[in-house]
Amino acid sequence: MKRTLLPTPHSYTQQRQYPLLRRSNVLPAVSAILVLLCCISCRKLLTVPPPVTQVTAEQVFSTDEQANSAMAGIYVSMIGVSPGTDNFANGLTSRLGGLSSDELVSMFIGLDAPIVHINTNKITRDGSAESSAVWKTLYATIYGANAVIDGVAGSTSSRLSDSTRKQLTAEAKCIRAFCYFYLVNFFGDVPLVLVADPLKVAAMSRTPVEEVYRQIIQDLKDAQTGLVADYSASNGKRIRVNMWGATALLARAYLFLQDYDNAAAEATKVIGNTSEFDLEDDLNRAFLTDSKEAIWQLEQNINDGLAGNATLEGYNLLPIAPSFVVTYLSEQLLGAFEPGDQRRAKWVDSTGFPGFYYYYPAKYKTGALNRVVGAPATEYYMLLRLAEQYLIRAEARAHGAPGGAIAAIADLNALRSRSGLDDLPETLSETELLDAVAKEWQTEMFCEWGHRWFNLKRTGKAPEVLSAIPIKQPWVGDYQLLYPLPLESVLNGAGIIQNSGYQN
Repeated sequence: MKRTLLPTPHSYTQQRQYPLLRRSNVLPAVSAILVLLCCISCRKLLTVPPPVTQVTAEQVFSTDEQANSAMAGIYVSMIGVSPGTDNFANGLTSRLGGLSSDELVSMFIGLDAPIVHINTNKITRDGSAESSAVWKTLYATIYGANAVIDGVAGSTSSRLSDSTRKQLTAEAKCIRAFCYFYLVNFFGDVPLVLVADPLKVAAMSRTPVEEVYRQIIQDLKDAQTGLVADYSASNGKRIRVNMWGATALLARAYLFLQDYDNAAAEATKVIGNTSEFDLEDDLNRAFLTDSKEAIWQLEQNINDGLAGNATLEGYNLLPIAPSFVVTYLSEQLLGAFEPGDQRRAKWVDSTGFPGFYYYYPAKYKTGALNRVVGAPATEYYMLLRLAEQYLIRAEARAHGAPGGAIAAIADLNALRSRSGLDDLPETLSETELLDAVAKEWQTEMFCEWGHRWFNLKRTGKAPEVLSAIPIKQPWVGDYQLLYPLPLESVLNGAGIIQNSGYQN
C-alpha cells in the first residue's frame, strides 16, 4: 500500500480546539501519533514491526500540551489523513451498513464488483477494499488509543498533570471501546489488542465476542469516571468525547447484551441531562455543528481539497453530479415511512429525470455539488445523538426495564411528535410494541452508522428480512451477516482464522 503523506500544518483543524497548544508543540506529537497510525494501517495487521520515528513516547507525553496534541492526532486519524480516504468514521460504516441491510442500493447493480457483492450479500473470501478498510482503520485507531494509554502510563514527567493523565486515559479507553463495538458487529470474534507494542500483538488469535464486550463495558465504565462532564476540552464544540458520550455508548452496549435494566438506566442519564441535550424540533438542525441533539461529533478538515467543508459522509451519499447518485434508497426503506412523517420530508431527497427518480438520504446537506474548500463547516460528522438514547430506552422498557410498556411508548412518541406523527396508543400489545420500536429505529436512524444492519442481526430478523429482497436473492447463507477478515490478516496473522463460509 502506498504510504499516506502526513497533512501540512494548516490542515490540522483540531488545533483551533486546543487554545493552549502552540504549533511548535502540536506538530511533533500529532505527527508521531499519525506516523504510528499510518505504519499500522498500511502494513499487514498483527505482523507490524515497531514504527521508526525520532519522537519517543516520553517526549510525546512529557507535558499536558504535547499529550493533548497526541490525542488530537487520534481524532484526525479517525476521519482520514488524506483526501477521499475511506475510514470507518468518515461515512464508510454508514454506507456499508446501508448496503448490507435493506437501506441502500448501489447504482452499479448488475456489475461484477466488490461493492455490489456487499449490496447483494454475496461477498467472496477476498472481501473488498471497503470492508478491509473498516478493519484496518478501526485497528489503526485502536493502536493509537493504546499508544496514548501506554504513553501516559509510562511517562514520568512532572509536567504531565494528574488531571490530564486521567482525562486522556479515559478518552482513549472510550474511543477504543467505540472501535471494538464496530469490529465485533462487522466481523464477530476479533483480536483484542490492549497494548501498543506490535511485538506483543503479532501472535494474537481472535477473541470471542463475549470477552470483547466485557472489555468494552469495562473501558466505558472507566471512561465515565475519568472524563469531564462538559465540552470544555474542545471549547464548547462537541468534537471530543466526554462523560456523556461514554454513557451513551454504554447504554448501547448493554442493549446489545440484552441487559435491559442497565441499558435503560444509562440512557436515562443522558436523556435527563436537559441542560445539555434536547431533540431538535426542526429536523434540518439535527446534524448541524451546534445541534442540541449531538452527543459526540467529529470535525472535518475544511481545507481538504476534495470534500472541503462537507463531511465525506455527505459527499458520498448526496449526488456527486447533477442527477446522479452512487447509491439510492431502497423501496423497503421508503415504504417504512408513514404518511406525513417529516423525517421522510426533511431527510430524503431525490434526483434524476422524469420517470427515473432516485431517492437518497439527505440528513447531511453539504455534499459534492455545494461544498466549498476552506469555508466554515455547517455540519460535522455525527457519531452519537440523543434520538438513539430514546430508542435504546424504549426497547429496553419494552423488554421489561423499569417503566415498562407505557414508558416505552412515551419514548417512541417523543420521536414521533417531533416528526409530525400521531402518538402511538398505550394499548399496544407486546408484539405490536416491539414492532413499533423496530420501525422507529428504521425510520429515525436510517443510513447512520450501520444501525439498521446491526439491529436486524442482533434481533434475529436479518435472514428473514434480507433474503426476501430481490437483489439479495438467492440468499447464499447467513454467514454473510459477518464480513470476511482481510485476506492478508488471515495469511499473515499467526492465530487468525477466517470467518465461517469464507474459507474457500
